[in-house]
Amino acid sequence: MHKSIRTFIGAKNFKESSSFYKDLGFSELIVSENMSFFNVDEKLGFYLQKAFVKDWVDNSMLFLEVEDIESYLSEIKNKNLTQKYKKVRLSEIVDNDWGREFFLHDPSGILWHIGCFY
Repeated sequence: MHKSIRTFIGAKNFKESSSFYKDLGFSELIVSENMSFFNVDEKLGFYLQKAFVKDWVDNSMLFLEVEDIESYLSEIKNKNLTQKYKKVRLSEIVDNDWGREFFLHDPSGILWHIGCFY
């Protein structure tokens, strides 16, 4: 019945954000001049728009569930995204009551929670 659910996120600098998501490991499918679909494993994805509304972007968050959080964090660190992209921030793993997660801010400030449940 259901096939997927996909969110739309904005970008302060569309070109920079597109490059960031490709470096992060997503594949890009250009939908139009102002929008691309980024996916991983052909089933998980989101639309990146060439649109920036500060309040919207500052309050956008996505959660990516992974199987092996330590390996995924190590993989991201090895990509040196915080050096390549001035505004990208990456945290260490945090333990919560429900599971473990770390945080990644994209070049526009979109907050990614990347984690696994206990």
